[in-house]
Amino acid sequence: MTPPKKIMIADDDPGIVDAIEMLLEFEGYQVTSTVDGADVLDLKDELPDLLLLDIWMSGEDGRDICKKLKQLEATKHIPVIMISASRDIKESAMAAGADEFLAKPFEMNELLEKIRVLT
Repeated sequence: MTPPKKIMIADDDPGIVDAIEMLLEFEGYQVTSTVDGADVLDLKDELPDLLLLDIWMSGEDGRDICKKLKQLEATKHIPVIMISASRDIKESAMAAGADEFLAKPFEMNELLEKIRVLT
């Protein structure tokens, strides 16, 4: 049996983090989360199989975090789904290296489908 896929959620809205975390754990994923974007750049040992990254986080722009991750040898292979309440920044999210983009509010089924495709 394959081990569960590890997904990291980085969003400064604890309500969104809780909701997504519960859904993904129910679906059998191993989930970690942070409300601080800087934590994502400190990933060392336990690299996730996929990162769910909010674009607007306090102090950090998710696009900058994504760019940095995609430049590092250790993390450039990790698929990134960027999420934002602003629908018109999909292009800049993709330009920053995101593998997918979801506008909030999104359907959980849509999120699960994108995760399935990327992992």
